[in-house]
Amino acid sequence: MIIRSAILRQGRRLSAAPVKSRSRCFASEISTLEASVENSLKETHSIESLIQRETPTPIPRIDNTGHRTLSYKSDQTVRRHNAIKHQQETTGWYGTELAPHYQPHTLLTNPPRPSDITLELLLASQSHLGHSTSLWNPMNSRYIFGIRQGVHIISLDVTASHLRRACRVVSGVAERGGLILFVGTRTGQDRCVVKAAELAGGCHLFERWIPGSITNGQQILGPCRKKVVDENDNDVDGYEEKLSDIPALKPDLVVCLNPLENWVMLHECGLNHIPTIGIVDTDADPTWVTYPIPANDDSLRCVQVIAGVLGRAGEEGRTRRLAKAKKGEVTYTPTKFATVVEEDDDLNEDWDDALDEEELAMAENGSDAVKGKRLNIEGLDEKAFEGLSEKDLEGLGEKDLEGLDLKDMDLDGLGPEALEESGLDLDALDPADLKELEAAIFDDKEPEK
Repeated sequence: MIIRSAILRQGRRLSAAPVKSRSRCFASEISTLEASVENSLKETHSIESLIQRETPTPIPRIDNTGHRTLSYKSDQTVRRHNAIKHQQETTGWYGTELAPHYQPHTLLTNPPRPSDITLELLLASQSHLGHSTSLWNPMNSRYIFGIRQGVHIISLDVTASHLRRACRVVSGVAERGGLILFVGTRTGQDRCVVKAAELAGGCHLFERWIPGSITNGQQILGPCRKKVVDENDNDVDGYEEKLSDIPALKPDLVVCLNPLENWVMLHECGLNHIPTIGIVDTDADPTWVTYPIPANDDSLRCVQVIAGVLGRAGEEGRTRRLAKAKKGEVTYTPTKFATVVEEDDDLNEDWDDALDEEELAMAENGSDAVKGKRLNIEGLDEKAFEGLSEKDLEGLGEKDLEGLDLKDMDLDGLGPEALEESGLDLDALDPADLKELEAAIFDDKEPEK
């Protein structure tokens, strides 16, 4: 009975099903796939056409306070936004632009110049911050502006004035061809020290100072290489053998960025009368350096500003010196051995053998006449012959006395025997005769007797 009822129930369901569904049971898989793809494409096209025909309706906003829908016409956000834009367009050119001002790399790539020293720059670089009041040195009382939360505040007016004075010192030393040494041995000071020395044409030290480098420089720095340069800072060859006899060089000016750690170097500079420039904080002794700069030596930005300004000052002095050198003006006293040049080429080889250092100094002062040598004493006055005896003028002839203004000279103390070999009649000489002698010197002709 159960089987018969199941057959009847399923038979009725089969008879009620459409013919298409029965035919699909006998269809192949390929025809089924094609039909499904075709139906899906039709549905897609119908959905796209429906979307294109419909117009989008915005979703109404909900008020957060009353929790009710808001209309776009009553919302004031768009109106306020348009008002702000209009205000920016009409008044945007008023005032200044807020741009990043401090860029750390510019203190090394483009240091400030002495003319750029302002209180704003020193304040931004934290130059005014000192140490705790319990660590202060009473010698710095004239540099302190006041106290703020237990910390001494350095007067920026004093810092600016002392920094400008140090710039004038560095510029003057560089203009006269002096050797400037920049010293900074703390962490982070190496780059600014090297940059300042490069600008000023000096030397730098960013490692530990070797004690005795100045007081015992011949033993410590004696083997270091030396060179000779001319007024245009160009290397001059031919003095390699004489450089070995020159003692170790000493700086003409020392710039110390951290005097507390380099007090030994400052002591050696004081013993050798070398002027020094240093950054003095409220816990340091300003009498250690010749030209103190009261500032914060713990701020790397402050140290970079001061080092860059001093390097630019040295660069300005060096530029002025080279500009004068191109015009033929020498702003410094050359080394003695580099300036001894004999007029007569035949005596060049015998000059070093005949004259020692003492005789050379006496000859330059016009106080000694070397026997057998022709000296150029043109332009000497009566002071050049003070203290001379008869032996000092032995061997002098007419050519040795050419160009002298005999009327302005007091030769009474020489005696008649001093000029016997010269053959000159001093009483008969007048200015006209002296002019003929000078003309004969430059024309290499014998004067008319």
